[in-house]
Amino acid sequence: MGLAKLVLEDGTALEGLAFGAETDAVFELVFNTSMTGYQEILTDPSYRGQGVLFTVSHIGNVGINTEDDESAKPQVSAAVIRSLSPVVSNWRSALSLSDWLAQHSVPGISGVDTRWLTRKLRDGGTQKAALSTKGTSAEVLLQMARDWPGLDRRDMVKEVTCAESYRWVDDEGSKWVNGKLVIGNWSKTNPQLPISNYHVVAYDFGIKENILRHLSSYGANVTVVPADATADEVLALKPDGIFLSNGPGDPAGLPYAVEAVSGLIESGVPIFGICLGHQLIGRALGADTNRLKFGHHGGNHPVQYLPTGEVLITAQNHNYCVTEGDLNKDEVEITYKSLNDDSLEGLRMKNKPVFSVQFHPEAAPGPHDAHDIFSVFFKMIGGK
Repeated sequence: MGLAKLVLEDGTALEGLAFGAETDAVFELVFNTSMTGYQEILTDPSYRGQGVLFTVSHIGNVGINTEDDESAKPQVSAAVIRSLSPVVSNWRSALSLSDWLAQHSVPGISGVDTRWLTRKLRDGGTQKAALSTKGTSAEVLLQMARDWPGLDRRDMVKEVTCAESYRWVDDEGSKWVNGKLVIGNWSKTNPQLPISNYHVVAYDFGIKENILRHLSSYGANVTVVPADATADEVLALKPDGIFLSNGPGDPAGLPYAVEAVSGLIESGVPIFGICLGHQLIGRALGADTNRLKFGHHGGNHPVQYLPTGEVLITAQNHNYCVTEGDLNKDEVEITYKSLNDDSLEGLRMKNKPVFSVQFHPEAAPGPHDAHDIFSVFFKMIGGK
């Protein structure tokens, strides 16, 4: 195992041990505070253009399996960790983390003081960075980081969306969702909610497969459409409900998606948005979006449901936030707020069947506090 160098745009340079692919990469460095689920994190398309710094000190011990992917391959640009497990031990494991990343040309660095680096990003904000596992000098890496344009106002969705529409078919990972949520023809989480045959059209802005598993678990027939599908094209599919997915980058770089969402809102078809989908609804309703200092990335973020005061522990992954003050309070109700920084985490329209959340209710491997939000969508479709 050779040496690796990580250089931040402010000139900070760190050395560690290389794993994964032998290559150079430039990216936006963010930290994730989840204690489990590194495979789901690494395959989340919302991380396109980013390198993930894991705050948990030891990863790789359960290897990589085929059931827990959120997309077909790792989507991150790099992995930065404290300690890589030298042993892989899990009955589902197909190969090691390092070998898997190498297959997909993703570099990693271990042996880094991740606690110090996390504190640096938390205090100073997200930074651009460059990583080399093939011996590139720190001076060259610094220039790479400073020359890289970053993610603001860029369309990163085009790199992860599907090329054409398709019908979702349950996969190996679906059994973990179906077994928890559905018994016979009734939802475990909502015994009053019968399984539907509704047709849901889901926009793929970088959709996580566990979202599709959850929509399907309620009996929905799910058609996935590319990010540039117009409102007319989607409405021609005669959906009972429309889902707007998560995805990478800055919503300000997606004017075509905002235009489509505006048309869909006017149609009156029930709409549910998660993460980037939530931000696109916010922009369609006239709000701006702003960059958070270091984003929300992890499985331990508390949010409060304002109508009842209930607190949920949620999984999150976003760097941008809907600007609450821009929303018309006569038309929009704020439903969720972050208890960490008071940022907007959910909204619903008062006169249209439209609602959204910034966090991830489908969270895999967890927490599962917010799973039931999917049933809200199906009740809305049913007019309940």
